[in-house]
Amino acid sequence: MTHTDSFDDSKKTLPAAKATDTAIRRFGGSLALVLALVLNVFLPTQPLAIIPSAHADESRYWEFYTPPDPLPAGSNGELIRTEPSRLVLEPSGQFGAFVGTGTRIMYRSTDAQGIPVAVTGTFIEPDNPWPGSGPRPLLAYATAPYGMGEQCATSRLFNQGIHASLDTGFDMMFNIEEGFIATLLARGYAIMVTDGVGLGVHGDMAPQFLNRIAGGTALLDGARAAMQLPGTSLDPHGPVAFWGWLAGGHAALAAAELAATYAPELRIVGTYANAAPTELASTVPGIDGNFLAGALGWVLRGVQEAYPATRQPIWDALTPRGVEMLANTSRQCMLQTGIDYAFRHLQPYFKGDLYQMIQEDPFKSIMAAQRIGNVKPTGPVYFSHNRWDPFGPYQSVVETARDWCAKGADVTLWTDEAPPLFNKLDVNALLPAFVDGERSMAWIADRFNGVPTTPNCAAI
Repeated sequence: MTHTDSFDDSKKTLPAAKATDTAIRRFGGSLALVLALVLNVFLPTQPLAIIPSAHADESRYWEFYTPPDPLPAGSNGELIRTEPSRLVLEPSGQFGAFVGTGTRIMYRSTDAQGIPVAVTGTFIEPDNPWPGSGPRPLLAYATAPYGMGEQCATSRLFNQGIHASLDTGFDMMFNIEEGFIATLLARGYAIMVTDGVGLGVHGDMAPQFLNRIAGGTALLDGARAAMQLPGTSLDPHGPVAFWGWLAGGHAALAAAELAATYAPELRIVGTYANAAPTELASTVPGIDGNFLAGALGWVLRGVQEAYPATRQPIWDALTPRGVEMLANTSRQCMLQTGIDYAFRHLQPYFKGDLYQMIQEDPFKSIMAAQRIGNVKPTGPVYFSHNRWDPFGPYQSVVETARDWCAKGADVTLWTDEAPPLFNKLDVNALLPAFVDGERSMAWIADRFNGVPTTPNCAAI
């Protein structure tokens, strides 16, 4: 089913060489913009000229993003609707370009309970040819968490460049990974970026944040959906790799674990995950007092959505401040959550001891179910992780890698040794992805080109 995009702009492209150079420069510039935004929040000197002051009109998205009720019959990964998508690096669309054509899609998947759901995302068909061997590769891409509000979905950010609703605060977000995506696209990769279960869709559903099942199925079904799109350069039986950062890394690793039983027909050649939290309970101490302390609200709301029996017990466990925090973070993008709850300690949001709560059922079992490492992944896996990562503890990733190695998996762990720097500002979670970006992209390219892997299980 095709839906006409009433707000699609004419596609603007640059010559391939110039666009490739622009994409690579944007790859390095994304981090600079992230840091500039953070510093302007805490050290404001003048208004940010790049941020529009008008209220973003999200209602224009509702027609496409409202799932049909009931969902049409079909299989996991089947397309529900599609429409052209504007692709811009920033709101005007004049500074740099994605060298490709965007299609916004809605497709069938399943949630944490195995219930059919509609998931949205963006497929980008590259303009440049694939210079490597074999058919054009597909990257199934899961981004870092950009917030819990539907307005924060990556598929909407592609269309806007920057989402900003500044009349009610600092509800602002842009695609932090647009530099990676633009660079990979310029190098000939087809890219399918999923919004994940619950994010982007208009209605009552909330994102099932950091849920192993929902994260993995959304990415696997996104790859299936991309293969079904008409008029692309993809081979329906061609190679696929997963790419993810932070929570997206968790989803990519989950997809690798679930692939053998959930989507055995996919030809998976590798999985890349940077700064992935592989054990959920271990992330809580790092969130406490962090710039993104409000991310705990994302975790709680994700648990409520994935496990409905926990909804009221979680509300009952919160103090009035905690109730307000959970309600606010459930509808915000990342920067607003950071501003509202920066460097807050978590215990005042709970009536009882938070750490005791997560060590007792049902929460202990729920968090354990999200762990990565209990099932052998399909295809080789490349972990890139900073030793001092404040969100996803390095030791948890080491344990996941060792468990997979013991199961006979092909695992490479790259340890970024940059020392801890302003860790409550998450520098050691953000910076290594950019510093190690070329190494990571080279590993992915090797997988599609059939280069033998060099796993380092013996050294982990």
